[in-house]
Amino acid sequence: MKISILTLFPEMFDGPFAHSIIRRAIEKKIVSIEFINIRKFGIGKHKKVDDKTYGGGVGMVMRVDVLDRAIQFALRNEVPPRTRCHLVRRRVILLDPQGKIFTQRGAKRLSKISHLILVCSHYEGTDERLREMVDEEISIGDYILTGGEIPALVLADSIIRLLPKALGKKESAQKESFQEFLIGNKRQKLLEYPQYTRPDEYNGLKVPKILLSGNHKKIAKWRKSQAVKRTQKRRPDLLLKTTRD
Repeated sequence: MKISILTLFPEMFDGPFAHSIIRRAIEKKIVSIEFINIRKFGIGKHKKVDDKTYGGGVGMVMRVDVLDRAIQFALRNEVPPRTRCHLVRRRVILLDPQGKIFTQRGAKRLSKISHLILVCSHYEGTDERLREMVDEEISIGDYILTGGEIPALVLADSIIRLLPKALGKKESAQKESFQEFLIGNKRQKLLEYPQYTRPDEYNGLKVPKILLSGNHKKIAKWRKSQAVKRTQKRRPDLLLKTTRD
């Protein structure tokens, strides 16, 4: 997979992408990440990327022509997919608070794409015409951030860890919160079950005996029941959603 991030502040990504799972995925050539500085496509001597909004108003709006040139540059540097897991060639995504809320299901969908182009908006947003030039718009929540860089980090992190061999063990990404379980005759999203490690007892708090039993069938049943209970208590809204969400 290739991820192109179009941003005015590429230096914001130096730390997060230099550690942990993302760094290892880059080193293993599971993913390649490029940062395209939008300002390089700016207008005039000062590389202007924004302008006043038509009709008046506070703040500046990012220019559609500048952003389009940055997107076309990313497309020209596209590489063909190397693995069968990549079913769709590319997806251009605008990170915008008006977009569809990002979910684990969305991360799984995007992990099948060969080339992701993430456009980080800034200032008061982007010219409305840009929405006609992207494939979709994504938001990470109902709140406003300074720009699209943090959402781009969120998407990249959640997607890369789903790529084959990124986590090391296939099971690692399959038994987590927001994965789907069969409850009765319906598939439901559940929070992850409680997990424990050594010591067996700490300050009077003990690991449940079932986890020490060695009976994997009973353990699996217990974990599923605990996942349901935890979801009912902490995120009952998930139980109301169907797998089409």
